Amino acid sequence: MKLSLCMIIKNEEKVLARILAKAKLFADEIIIVDTGSTDTSKTIAYQYTDKVYDFEWCDDFALARNFSFSKASFPYIMWLDADDDISSENIAKIIELKKQSLIYDMYMFRYQIAFDEDNNPTFEYYRERIVKNDSKFRWKGFVHEAITLQGKINYCDIAIEHRKLEKSRDTGRNLAIYEKHIAKGETLDARSLFYYSRELYFNNKIDQAIMSFKKYLDQNKGYLPNIVDAHLTLSKCYILKGQFDYAKNILIDSMKYTQPNAEISCALGELYLNENNIPASIFWYTTATISPINMENGGFVQKDYYDFVPFLQLSCAYYKLGSKEKFREYHEKAKAIKPTHPSIINNEKYLKITNLRNNNLQ
Repeated sequence: MKLSLCMIIKNEEKVLARILAKAKLFADEIIIVDTGSTDTSKTIAYQYTDKVYDFEWCDDFALARNFSFSKASFPYIMWLDADDDISSENIAKIIELKKQSLIYDMYMFRYQIAFDEDNNPTFEYYRERIVKNDSKFRWKGFVHEAITLQGKINYCDIAIEHRKLEKSRDTGRNLAIYEKHIAKGETLDARSLFYYSRELYFNNKIDQAIMSFKKYLDQNKGYLPNIVDAHLTLSKCYILKGQFDYAKNILIDSMKYTQPNAEISCALGELYLNENNIPASIFWYTTATISPINMENGGFVQKDYYDFVPFLQLSCAYYKLGSKEKFREYHEKAKAIKPTHPSIINNEKYLKITNLRNNNLQ
């Protein structure tokens, strides 16, 4: 597999060398498209490739990425962002992948975008990462751009890590791009409307987010994982407004489309726990623990909601019920996953105090 690596960059001097040094280990060519850097990004890029191009930024990520793809000369194209990172183990897997028979059109890699205090991934999903160099495989969407899945697809056990150094740098950027396009009279398709609604929520425009999510769901033609996520985020909007019954109803409404995933179940568990409906809370947290993880449906996966969070919350629920045995059982399950988590440490202190009291009474 001869591989062209295509990247778009802007002011990435703090992270660019990190990813390019690793990309050199597996890419047959590296193509860098600069969209207006004012720092030393282009100088750094030239240290790794002579294929550095300028692209006049026009608030459209898909156009910029497609321009980078147009410069690729090898049969397959891979994309990365400047603040991505790849472990040595995953670099080795990419090198091995290149040696295999070329029977697939698209190769999906896991994209890990959040990590816990022990550096374990907590939020990941599959992304199209390598595609045939064919005009069929081009980007769509001026923000949250993607390539339509088609042809033969291989879901690989390979992970790319998104490791931003500046957490708040992009605050408001995506929303501003959406609003510029809307102001021009452009109509958002279902996928764009979903992501626009999310940007409204992330930028604390809660009333607008509610209206936008409702508009998206009323269309009833989105991608199933996005529909489920829309219900979840809409419920969070209602919680912020103190409308807890609305929040519960929208979560339950998501089950018209598919069985509840772990995050939906945990959200319901928390709502019932907060209103002291312990049996209902236990039901939903238990449901979360038996929910299957389906990475290949394209949805977001936050693994903690499948084990650690429901175990921890079940220990809390059973404590409220006065069941010390069940409290200990689920505490130990949560502790086995994250032994240094602050909630686990607090529970341990409680258990030590309780044991000391019991020993004194004896």
